[in-house]
Amino acid sequence: MATARREVVQTVVDGVTVEVRRSAKRRRTVSAYRQEGQLVVLVPARMSAAEEGEWVRTMVARVAASERRKQRSDGDLERRALELSREHLGGRAVPSSVRWVSNQSSRWGSCTPAEGTIRLSDKLQGMPTWVVDYVLLHELAHLLQPGHGPQFWRLIEGYPRLERARGYLHGVSASAGLGLSDD
Repeated sequence: MATARREVVQTVVDGVTVEVRRSAKRRRTVSAYRQEGQLVVLVPARMSAAEEGEWVRTMVARVAASERRKQRSDGDLERRALELSREHLGGRAVPSSVRWVSNQSSRWGSCTPAEGTIRLSDKLQGMPTWVVDYVLLHELAHLLQPGHGPQFWRLIEGYPRLERARGYLHGVSASAGLGLSDD
């Protein structure tokens, strides 16, 4: 049984150490991921050196952009909360703090209305902005209306991607076996 030929080359692109892996098994797709601090780019063996160089630069840029999106700060989150409050809740929900947390295992977000604090699970980082916005708006609404009664849902019904975001979160939770909920 013949094994597929695979070449591995180390290079540096825009200050990022990249390991380029060429594979005869890979036909068309190019992909990239982080492994032990370095970027690994997988390319088809048939690709020319010029195409490879172009794809490596593209993948370095894509991974960097993805990592920037994932690294939203607590300050960014707090600013976004105030924007969402103005847009959807008439500016009435003003949290005392909004932050990312890593200890939420059964919820995407939580709110303590008496203290005005909102916490979002760091599992949301890297998800589409409109999903994070939905969870943030959901928690903001709890500052005005504890519980999930009809008055609560009326507060957030104007969010344009409400059902889509809820479906997205349910799908992620189910596929990963997380058991997380937005209720």
